[in-house]
Amino acid sequence: MNGYTTDDLIEAELSLVASFRPTLVTLLIGANDIVRGESEDRYSQKLRSIHERIRDDAPVARVVALPQPDWSLSPAGSGFGDVAVVARAIERFNAIARDEAERAGASWVDLFPLMREQGRKKMFATDGLHPSAEAYAGWASELGRAL
Repeated sequence: MNGYTTDDLIEAELSLVASFRPTLVTLLIGANDIVRGESEDRYSQKLRSIHERIRDDAPVARVVALPQPDWSLSPAGSGFGDVAVVARAIERFNAIARDEAERAGASWVDLFPLMREQGRKKMFATDGLHPSAEAYAGWASELGRAL
């Protein structure tokens, strides 16, 4: 959901997992936590909570965690601060997401090299921030191969 933080996911979506009885869950969250100045420790705690709840409410689901793209490369990226600082924050948050996924027994599919290359190629939607449809199609293709 556009604009969501880990808190928003927990409050608005996580309670729905049990009713869906999913067999596959993908998790990609964190960009807006960075934008809102969330600490790395709190992000880690929130992800741990999310993974625990998914495991409790969807015990048979395969959980696949994904990195967030390098949105520092987007045309709108400079509006969020120094591009190099934002890029390093994205990398650190992605490392936390990977660590928490592995701790929870989820799969980590590292699409970040692809995502960063897409960013360098300026594969962004018309809003200048989110990935383009072509970029998302590339993610889906790589995710399909990984699964």
